[in-house]
Amino acid sequence: MAENGYAKPVLVTTEWLAEHLNDEGIVVAEVDENPDLYDEGHIPGAVKLHWRDDLQDPVERDVVDRETFEGLLGERGIGNDTAVIVYGDKNNWFAAYAYWYLKVYGHGDVRILDGGRQKWIDEGRELSTDTPSPEAASYTAQERDESIRAYRHQVHEWLGESKRALVDVRSPGEFAGDLIAPPGYEQEGAQRGGHIPSAASIPWASAVQDDGTFKSADDLKELYGGKGITPDKEVTAYCRIGERSAHTWFVLSELLGYERVRNYDGSWTEWGNLVDVPIEKGA
Repeated sequence: MAENGYAKPVLVTTEWLAEHLNDEGIVVAEVDENPDLYDEGHIPGAVKLHWRDDLQDPVERDVVDRETFEGLLGERGIGNDTAVIVYGDKNNWFAAYAYWYLKVYGHGDVRILDGGRQKWIDEGRELSTDTPSPEAASYTAQERDESIRAYRHQVHEWLGESKRALVDVRSPGEFAGDLIAPPGYEQEGAQRGGHIPSAASIPWASAVQDDGTFKSADDLKELYGGKGITPDKEVTAYCRIGERSAHTWFVLSELLGYERVRNYDGSWTEWGNLVDVPIEKGA
């Protein structure tokens, strides 16, 4: 297990995972920004979770319903008592989204592989192109935990409240309003650029080190606390579509132990398209 002063034992090291790959009661799941990477080679035995096809409703812009979620996990051999180890590309960007998603439906034991897919590869560890066929499990999800999710009406209502804080985890260019979306995602933007008033700009990837592992708890406390994102406040994180902000939600809630953190997964593609909401531009 990774320690580094974190509030919860929610990270595993590559060494730990290599030793426990074949343990009963563990399912490893790869969740990539680029889902094709799984087919090129994945951690042996790992199942695939597609961030859009599996984890998003095909009609409404929302998480899948409870019954669909139960089927999704059951098909992948995940039961209620299974320890799910998620990992992925780009510093565990979408792995953290999957982690948050599993927590929305109340899964107990979820952990992230510190350093993700790239660290596993950099260390020369085994990859496989075999697609596993896990024995189906029975899964019963809990009611959605709405305390870790924010909606647009809540964000609007909370603006200006001193005991609340907003953190914008997008790139500085997106925050300033110079860009609508990150490079390469230009067709997935919003009508307006800028940021939600009062939001602090702390790009999501500033929470990780060069090798993709998370920074120590002390470094993270300094990073967020220095911008007013402190544990005494109710914090809401947002990005463009809710996946980068899930990464920051994970850092604040799980690694630092902030007790009141929400992910606004509507994020800028929603806020930047809304009529009659305040927007600020500039750094």
